[in-house]
Amino acid sequence: MPASRASINISDPAFLHGAAVFTTMLARNKVVFRFDQHLERLSENVRFLGLDTEVSTGALVSDTYTTIEANGLSDARCRITLSPGPPDGRPLVLITADPLPEYPEWWYSNGISTVVTSLKQSREDPIAGRKTSCYLPRILAMREAAAKKADEAVWYTTDNHLAEACFSNIFLWLDGKVKTPPKDTPVLPGITRQAVLELCDELDIPSDEESRLTVDDMLAAEEVFLTNSTMGIRPVARIERHEVGNGKPGETTKKLADALVKLIRKECSRDRSDTGTEPRTKGK
Repeated sequence: MPASRASINISDPAFLHGAAVFTTMLARNKVVFRFDQHLERLSENVRFLGLDTEVSTGALVSDTYTTIEANGLSDARCRITLSPGPPDGRPLVLITADPLPEYPEWWYSNGISTVVTSLKQSREDPIAGRKTSCYLPRILAMREAAAKKADEAVWYTTDNHLAEACFSNIFLWLDGKVKTPPKDTPVLPGITRQAVLELCDELDIPSDEESRLTVDDMLAAEEVFLTNSTMGIRPVARIERHEVGNGKPGETTKKLADALVKLIRKECSRDRSDTGTEPRTKGK
């Protein structure tokens, strides 16, 4: 249905309390990149939060592709949102597909600027590292960034370890290794984050996702980049007033960015039945 006709019950906890989970996905050539991994993470969040969604993964796959087709899209940004729905109603399943945004070319050629938000991530927060609709803190941090004319905000934990950016995972090229905060920092287990770690193995680039990272590590890094499902790899040229490396995208970042584009093109050039995303399961 058109977006103008879509509605949500005013008693839905997604609206009242942010009690919903979602995932945002990249579609290329009418194929969602790593759909299975998105659904696995979505299902894990549903189980962890105890949401009763009553929807099969097969139905989500089928309906997502129907939505892409209905919008006449080949490349798209798709989102699935699941909520338990109002007490006297059915669970909410919302699937949208929009044209893939035309991100600024200079993000990738020159690198973006970031700030360190004054907000902190806590291990005690049950939704930290989860893809829920409780995104107000992220929005507030992005307002901080915008006020300083920056493009993103970087988060640290309450015990001063590097975590992630508002809508992206973060990587450092430091001491001859690609390093990213471990998932139990906590950070969101990003689909593109995992793809980059796999590419490091394929390209014989040393990587480390186990070490805790500090402010000093971030400032000492020769390269910094962010990963996001639809934005891909964005080099970071500046953090606050600190220039990263020589202030330009580094060679390791560019190598991984090129490899990611090729990986997406390869995996999304196959028939959907070859990608493991055709409807086939009936479990919640």
